[in-house]
Amino acid sequence: MLDRFLAQYFERHPVNATFTGLHTHDHRLPDWSRAARDTDVAELAELHDALFSAFPPNGDAALATDIDALDAELARANIDVRILETQSRFFHDRNPALWTGEAIFSVVSLLLRPTQPIEACTASIKSRLRAIPTFLGAMPTALTEPVPAIWIDRATREARVFAAFLRGQLRLWCTEHGVTDAERQSLNEAAADAAQAFDVAAHWLYLLPRDVDAGYAIGGEAYDILLQRGHFCAQSSSALLQRVLGEMPAAKARFHALATEVAGSPEALGARLADDRPTETEYLATFTSQFEACRALAAQHDQVGWPDWPLRYVPIPLWARDIAPQLYFLFYRSPAPYEPRPEHRYLVTPVDDTIAPDERERRLKAWNHSTITLNHVVHHGALGHHVQNGHATHMSHSRIGKIAAVDCASRIGMFLGGSMAEGWACYATELADELGFLTPLERAAEQQSRVRMLARAIVDIRLHTGEFSFAKAVAYYVHEVGMPEAVAIGEATKNSMFPCTAVMYWLGTQGILDLRDTMRQRADYSPRHFHDALLSRGSIPVALAARLLTATS
Repeated sequence: MLDRFLAQYFERHPVNATFTGLHTHDHRLPDWSRAARDTDVAELAELHDALFSAFPPNGDAALATDIDALDAELARANIDVRILETQSRFFHDRNPALWTGEAIFSVVSLLLRPTQPIEACTASIKSRLRAIPTFLGAMPTALTEPVPAIWIDRATREARVFAAFLRGQLRLWCTEHGVTDAERQSLNEAAADAAQAFDVAAHWLYLLPRDVDAGYAIGGEAYDILLQRGHFCAQSSSALLQRVLGEMPAAKARFHALATEVAGSPEALGARLADDRPTETEYLATFTSQFEACRALAAQHDQVGWPDWPLRYVPIPLWARDIAPQLYFLFYRSPAPYEPRPEHRYLVTPVDDTIAPDERERRLKAWNHSTITLNHVVHHGALGHHVQNGHATHMSHSRIGKIAAVDCASRIGMFLGGSMAEGWACYATELADELGFLTPLERAAEQQSRVRMLARAIVDIRLHTGEFSFAKAVAYYVHEVGMPEAVAIGEATKNSMFPCTAVMYWLGTQGILDLRDTMRQRADYSPRHFHDALLSRGSIPVALAARLLTATS
């Protein structure tokens, strides 16, 4: 039964399959026509009933000890969310950026982790390039709902950026990977047709009416279903909102105190952080040295099992440097659990003599010590995502827990993996602070991140339950947490496109902290045992993991 569920999932999500390391679908794009999505709903409803019959709900104790029953419950939750997404008409029926992102990263997924031999990889890339005109050609008919202007702008920009890439920088990838002249010719022909399809899509989007009245809210009822079935949260959105609002004053006060102590004021903190940066010669080595220091810290304090999954920080490859800042091009993408490789590459913005001096200085200020330590080491590359992904892949017995949080085209593979993936990563930075790993400047920056995490949860709930307009969401970020307006617009855009996603950072982090408080009351508590037990569940909702841990302790 679980085999049937996973087979249907990957059949309907071939690009997700590639990112997961399953290459049987590398030649395909999904069918997002309305008829295909209606068929998908029917298949999912039948699977849901069959899973319910095979594994009827039987309490947390049973889920904690029967891994198939747990996966059946997770599969049903995934089905509930996917049916909601289709029936709400909030996603593929009105968001062109989902379409452009899927088409773009169907190709980028193969460029980032080319399969061997390279001829097989280029064959898959050509197949997907040839499928793009049909895929994007279905978008005008499928987008039946009013489209917010800011979503149109994002999709249009991405389509144009990737069309230019296919006509230009793709040749750099071919050179890097030794593609033969004959293969280049056929690849270029397929790329030219795909680039034309992106141009056509961009032009159609440009002509699409800017509907100023298009709503951004999925609605309170749908939002609460996402909370309950996606995050296994027992509280309503209104109850969560009151809790987050209650935490915000103390978080802001602590940030104000820390920023004033190290920089004179919260407003001056940004300049102090930018000034605390590595030199050009130290830049790349700083990532590695901080990674090793973070791993040594975890070992010294016996905090968590560190998976044997080597990671290396490298500059973004030449072929990707123009498109990376303009697409959903993550510096760290979770390693493919179905295709483990000896080493995982963490891509960082290059700072070298191929770049103009003024731009090198700007990049060093942006990639300062705080940014490197908090974001690219603790949160992503070391104690946070990479350790969590290692446990999910190598320690979890849950088949869904292994794959749910894999980074895909526009979001992770399964919505239900988010609170663990992001909750653990944000918790990891707080844990690093508790263990004395952060400098005073970094502690202030970490507390600012905590304030912004709360703000994102507030905006997410208020925007999608209709309490905030898009403009009010932007204004909240600007006036309440001091975001620059351009950053605030970017945050509000992400919030609007993916309901109940921004809240999962706080929901997961706070869920882990609350669970730790509970487990500390037990006589046999140890940080290592607690963290390993939590992470060994895989990328499942933190609220569900908490129930399972307390049921078996």
